[in-house]
Amino acid sequence: MAKEKIPPRDEVKEEFTWDLTEIYESDEKWAEEFAALESVPARLESFRGSLGESAGTLLEFFRLDDSISLRLEKLAGYASCKADQDLANGFYQDMRGKAMRRCVEISEASAFARPEIMAIPEEKLESFYAARPELEEYRRSLYRIRRRAEHILSPADEKLLSAAGEMADSPDNIGGALRNADLRFEDAVDSKGERHPLSSGTLVPLMESSDRTLRKSAFENCFCRYGEFKNTVASILDAQFKRLNFFARARKYPSTLAAALDGTEVPEEVYMNLISAVHENMEAMYRYVRLRKRALGVEELHMYDVYTPIVADAAEKISYEQAKETVLSALSVLGEDYVELLKKGFDGRWIDVYENQGKRSGAYSSGISRPHPYVLLNHKDNLESMFTIAHEMGHALHSYYSCKNQPVSTSDYVIFVAEVASTCNEILLVRKLLEQTGDKKRRAYLINHFLEQFKGTVYRQTMFAEFELEMGRMSWAGESLTAEELCRKYLELNKLYFGPDMVSDELIGLEWARIPHFFYNYYVFQYATGFAAAAAIAQRILTEGAPAVEDYKRFLSSGGSSDPISLLKIAGVDMASPEPVAAALRLFNELIGELEELI
Repeated sequence: MAKEKIPPRDEVKEEFTWDLTEIYESDEKWAEEFAALESVPARLESFRGSLGESAGTLLEFFRLDDSISLRLEKLAGYASCKADQDLANGFYQDMRGKAMRRCVEISEASAFARPEIMAIPEEKLESFYAARPELEEYRRSLYRIRRRAEHILSPADEKLLSAAGEMADSPDNIGGALRNADLRFEDAVDSKGERHPLSSGTLVPLMESSDRTLRKSAFENCFCRYGEFKNTVASILDAQFKRLNFFARARKYPSTLAAALDGTEVPEEVYMNLISAVHENMEAMYRYVRLRKRALGVEELHMYDVYTPIVADAAEKISYEQAKETVLSALSVLGEDYVELLKKGFDGRWIDVYENQGKRSGAYSSGISRPHPYVLLNHKDNLESMFTIAHEMGHALHSYYSCKNQPVSTSDYVIFVAEVASTCNEILLVRKLLEQTGDKKRRAYLINHFLEQFKGTVYRQTMFAEFELEMGRMSWAGESLTAEELCRKYLELNKLYFGPDMVSDELIGLEWARIPHFFYNYYVFQYATGFAAAAAIAQRILTEGAPAVEDYKRFLSSGGSSDPISLLKIAGVDMASPEPVAAALRLFNELIGELEELI
């Protein structure tokens, strides 16, 4: 594995950076808008006490709220993207902080709205719809507010909770700064004694290496370093769950899980059923671990052996340009309009492509959807990064279709469906790649990659979900989340999920310390449910063709116009049923069988 120099931001070629001037022409223009938004709280306050007076007043308030939402999306999105370019850049970290404060001020100023909307009698609200038919655009928004009546507080209490918003984000911000900006790792050393830069962005690529000495070095250097800060990170996580407890109890929920899922209209049973289904199918995971151990020819399979491809010599270098072309070809089944949008994103600098010093690790499609989405990558020239392009552009185009076809009030989709479009793209990509090869070694390599994606998305994310559930239960019961207890529980789950043929190295018990998703409020289970839904949708697209594609695009265009279970039914998937998860697990087991025959 060649040495790789991680450049500073100013040495990255412009063509590989996102063009944020489409949001604001300059930092100065951002500052002007920041100042202009100072008057918004007073404008909102002028509606206090009047939302139930007339249909016209209520309509005017919602239209003002729409315009403010669009402005804040740009303000916060620009600042966040700028800050993520280099987390050590104090100017942009300050800009992000200012944007957050402005958002909190405006949220606080509008806190009176929910209680007032709750107080409007149903008959009166229906008369409002009749008097001003334009209010129908906001019926879904009004329903989502009013359905949670028992969890809406008095205007004074709502204002207090809104004011706590900036403080409440502190654990996530502090944890992110520690992981991405402050932590430095010793170089990993390969079997020839050569050194390789180790960072959050290079850890997995290093552990994909065929050089076991390098894999072990990267693994140990990373987690030993996290071990030095385990008490600090545990304290940050403890603060995060205390934050969730505070808001859940304030809104009279029985648990933090109930509070998180109620906001997206997802039944708690979906979360618990996922964990149960995976527990019932652990043998498939153990079968894969045994296969990996046999294929690698090792007496002991360690946690630093889980990323390297089983068919190592079938790995290939895939340039960014090659990756884009392959993704375009694989997703052509979704129609010309979808492909043209992908090209527009690739050519129009929607994407920040390569890693630079201080850049946020990982990848995401940003919260900005207008004038178009923005995507952050840390691209490496490998198969994994090609799949990441397909994944994140799935998110981006989901947002694009939603914003194009929905009014502002229903253009945002909830997190339960957020991973479906991204994962559907990945499945379509691997199916295309498998279709194009008859070479046994290449086919085995691709199946292994897909199984790794499955393992990482379904089994691993379910393990994370179970760990997060346990943290939530402990914290709700008044127990502190100590580093010792978190390491003990994480290692216990790792042994359960990987089984007896895996050596669960003690250091893996520290992995929780580097997982940012534990600050996302019960987000991770949706990777697994989203994978199951995506697998079903991709199968429909490939077998039924145009009708399935049409249904899928209707789903992409539906935003948050209904509850997530109903939205997925548009695409032909019923997530209220256990069948999609069960079918996905059957697919995993079937592919293991094929891989066993190929290697």
